[in-house]
Amino acid sequence: MVVMESQVVLKKGDSAPDFELLGVDDKKHSLASFKDYDALLVIFMCNHCPYVKAKVDAINEVQNKFKGKLAVVGINSNDAVAYPDDSFDSMKEFAKQRGISFWYLVDETQQVAKKYGAVCTPDPFLFNKERKLVFHGKIDNAMKPEDKATEKTMIATVEKLLAGQPIPKDFDPSIGCSIKWKN
Repeated sequence: MVVMESQVVLKKGDSAPDFELLGVDDKKHSLASFKDYDALLVIFMCNHCPYVKAKVDAINEVQNKFKGKLAVVGINSNDAVAYPDDSFDSMKEFAKQRGISFWYLVDETQQVAKKYGAVCTPDPFLFNKERKLVFHGKIDNAMKPEDKATEKTMIATVEKLLAGQPIPKDFDPSIGCSIKWKN
């Protein structure tokens, strides 16, 4: 397992790159699908990574806390041929088993991950109503799968965003497994 830290490709104020991806609900989703939400959280993730598995409950908590105001979108960009645990069918099973309450989409071409500059799983990007990047960073301060979070970084950041308050840091790197790129 290669552990990586988020890198800055999209900068604060950059627009969210558009996408049209299939979700585990068997529907296509794009940026426009989430236009009615005050904020958008895009998280590059997968099924097999222990860092992601350790964050699913925290991500569901973010989704449920801000239901109707924040759209949480998980995107799996891993090579499903080399990593069959990350196949679309496995995504559906993972979503069901883990009680995923957010959108979970597949990026088969890996182009979306490249546009966002995602490198690890999980790699979260938070956008405002205008879909400008306001924060690229961790869900919480538990940086290893076995750690317990004592600070809910993303929840605090979303609360500030929705309240119109300044966000002190626009980058606070996440850490996780590397995205499994195709050759």
